[in-house]
Amino acid sequence: MTGEIETLADLSKHYKDSVPSDLREAKSFEWYLEEVYDDPKIARNAHQRVADMFDFYGTRYDEDAGVVEYLMASEDPLHDGENVFYGREVHESIHEFVNKVKSGARGLGPEKRIKLLLGPVGSGKSHFDWLSRRYFEDYTMRDEGRMYTFRWTNLGDVIRDQDPADDVVQSPMNQDPLVLLPQEQRDMVIEQLNENLDAPYTIRNDQALDPASEFYMDRLLGHYDDDLEEVVENHIEIIRLVASENKRQCVETFEPKDKKNQDETELTGDVNYSKLAVYGESDPRAFDYSGAFCNANRGIFSGEELLKLQREFLYDFLHASQEQTIKPKNNPRIDIDQVIVGRTNMPEYREKKGDEKMEAFNDRTKRIDFPYVLEYEQEAEIYRKMLRNADVPDIHVEPHTLEMSGLFGVLTRIVEPDSDGITLVQKAKAYNGELDDGDDIDVRKLREEGESKADIGEGMDGVSARFIGDEIAEAIMDSTHRGRSYLSALSSFTHLGENLEGHGSIPEENLERYHRYLEMVREEYKERAIEDVRHALAYDLDEIRRQGEKYMDHVMAYIDDATVEDELTGRDQDPDEKFLRAVEEKLNIPEDRKDDFRQEVSNWVSRRAREGTSFDPQQNDRLRRALERKLWEDKKHNINFSALVSANELDDDERNAWIDALVDQGYSREGAREVLEFAGAEVAKSELEG
Repeated sequence: MTGEIETLADLSKHYKDSVPSDLREAKSFEWYLEEVYDDPKIARNAHQRVADMFDFYGTRYDEDAGVVEYLMASEDPLHDGENVFYGREVHESIHEFVNKVKSGARGLGPEKRIKLLLGPVGSGKSHFDWLSRRYFEDYTMRDEGRMYTFRWTNLGDVIRDQDPADDVVQSPMNQDPLVLLPQEQRDMVIEQLNENLDAPYTIRNDQALDPASEFYMDRLLGHYDDDLEEVVENHIEIIRLVASENKRQCVETFEPKDKKNQDETELTGDVNYSKLAVYGESDPRAFDYSGAFCNANRGIFSGEELLKLQREFLYDFLHASQEQTIKPKNNPRIDIDQVIVGRTNMPEYREKKGDEKMEAFNDRTKRIDFPYVLEYEQEAEIYRKMLRNADVPDIHVEPHTLEMSGLFGVLTRIVEPDSDGITLVQKAKAYNGELDDGDDIDVRKLREEGESKADIGEGMDGVSARFIGDEIAEAIMDSTHRGRSYLSALSSFTHLGENLEGHGSIPEENLERYHRYLEMVREEYKERAIEDVRHALAYDLDEIRRQGEKYMDHVMAYIDDATVEDELTGRDQDPDEKFLRAVEEKLNIPEDRKDDFRQEVSNWVSRRAREGTSFDPQQNDRLRRALERKLWEDKKHNINFSALVSANELDDDERNAWIDALVDQGYSREGAREVLEFAGAEVAKSELEG
């Protein structure tokens, strides 16, 4: 901790500044009318407010993925990035969810549907739902998201049988104050609001007062000879309404308890037995508005493991979604206004999918698939987030460790390609964006093929990031206990392989296939480790830059049909085709594609020049790889490969120089020694035998 110590006075001021200034103030109905005329969005319904919430925290269009990212999910500004979501598929799901909410805000139909988040365990659907609720709470604390409700006051002055404890009663359903106006007069106000509204939707409100408020309004209008102004001036106060899940106010989470003993009153409310003796059984004042739908009114209802509920119990959701009402036992219908979100895992969905008796429920559901991440580098970011959010021991994570763990996860989730020319690993790389111009791989076709062959959708099955993250954590603790200050990919592979059988969510019939995938990942890691070792043995930054500049000089001359100056003689000469092809062949670019590659690199250099950026071959991955591989071919004849396999020479100057080069690539010194031992022998073997 840095800076001055926070005193109680500092903390108190910080808290006071964080809450709305009018949180504790009571206003008049006349004040509310003036406010809502000035800012019609105050009277938004739940879908409209939630839709605006997603836009309020910012958006960004990802051109590569072709999807809108909502910053509350891609950056999480409220929690300093602690709950960031990664992966194209996940952001597509979030985008789809928001689009359904926005359609509901316009009254296009989804406002009468349950938004059902469907996905495998650990796909992030529950966490996204949780994050949406946290942001909704924050949004209603801000001026942009403010909303109000009302409370009845001085009821005992007029209603003689009113319990003195109920002299002041807040709107049981936290309704918007506009519902106090009869519909005809309310429509006159709403018409004026919509004339002043700058939004893609219109304000609508045709709700009836909740039964208790209807009772109070009727009795008070009778007392004041139907003078509505007298009623609201003498008995109504307007108060700020802030969403709070802890207070069960405008945000509610419903979790099924006993599957065989489900009670609809958990959703719709029940009789308030403490008031029965005071008011009598049929009196609306004796009803307890404590059901989950009541608590969620004006905000978000979140139903966990929704399809685990009994079919009969789900009927309440039909009225809540389609009719936007609830019907408590022995009580009148109650209008509700909320975004109803449900979550379910794959087994429950498959079980209910073919049930003809679930047709009505399914018809009132908008399914949003929440698949696993299918880009392994994005999957690796999930593990990095896990490590950032934890008290990780002082341990160094070696290059490729998290990416290769992510690759294993992705292999278990994607469908085997039909094409004989594409392996599963190549497909995973294509999904990850690792495509060269020479690759004959159509990613869109691969995705379409995967969707058509998968049971429900690609990425809706496989090993979860949660399982892999747990194994990474175990590998970290194991390394710590062994006194190792680094975590390598080899250690992660060991833990993954040893614990596949012990994970309850992995079907036994998948184990052999998953072990085979793990071997594929080991081979991929070995190739990358060999590349790193070659890089360390032959790396020369100045030489790569010089060769890169030479390559570009000759490419530009080739494209312009010009000559270049010979480095030794100073005479003009034609572009060195032999040199150009020596570089390009390191990327397996065939003769008939060389012009395309040269034009691509030329365009890249020209674009950087227009941006005022100087040429640097290190900034172009393909060119850098080609130059490094050519440098290897040029320098490998001068390397003492016997030192790679000789333990006696572990600490000599030559080997230390190699370790230093690996450290420059991101390895720890211990990890560098391990990768030299693992991959160095393979490099030496291939070169000595060659």
